[in-house]
Amino acid sequence: MTYAVPYARLIARHYDALNAVLRGGSQDAAFYLALARESGGPVLELGCGTGRILLPIAQEGIPCVGLDASRDMLDVLRSKRPPPSLELVHAAMESFDLGARRFALITIPFRAFSHLLEVPTQLAALACIRRHLAPGGRLALDVFDPKLASLARAEEPEALAVTAATPRGRLERHDRVSRDAARQVLTLRMRFVAEAPEDCGEGELQLRWFHRYELEHLLARAGFTIEALYGGFDRRPWAPGGETVVVARPG
Repeated sequence: MTYAVPYARLIARHYDALNAVLRGGSQDAAFYLALARESGGPVLELGCGTGRILLPIAQEGIPCVGLDASRDMLDVLRSKRPPPSLELVHAAMESFDLGARRFALITIPFRAFSHLLEVPTQLAALACIRRHLAPGGRLALDVFDPKLASLARAEEPEALAVTAATPRGRLERHDRVSRDAARQVLTLRMRFVAEAPEDCGEGELQLRWFHRYELEHLLARAGFTIEALYGGFDRRPWAPGGETVVVARPG
């Protein structure tokens, strides 16, 4: 079937409406805002998307750069008329180069690091981050630790994941999940059903899952020391099967 709007643009268009439902109770925005305040800036966010995390930071006057590989996501963020304290850059997190600029805080929120599926790409991103951190600067990121029971299921049937309201009417996202345990890669196939034909479409994304000590080893190999490891954005102790939130420094 051919759809009126390309999948990447469709994802960007509906990102805020869907995440208002999916992440409505999350404390991640407050967590990253607190870190930004502590740092004083400047702040670089990798995978900034439509600005859900970064805009509140920039609105406090903290100098920020938002970087994303999706032009469609950046276009949505620009449409929100961000403050002058926020600069946007179209680049990939594993290969960006901002010259001599250095940052007190670099963040990778909302599991964006999991879009890097292979170890060489992950290490390349961490090397870029190290080069762009100011002395004493910190890296903060979050990924998900998979529930062991879910790993036993290679495939899950399509199911309604979320319903949201858009300016053009009701929108549903139906998800089908498959897991490649050998590669530690989750494939999420999404189908959008909407009242407006231009809001319908389908596509997929892949996410690499990380186990705790795998992530610790990866950061150490890239030259980082973990300063804090949490199991949630309320800074609770880490536990299996939930969020893995890391704050690290070079060294």
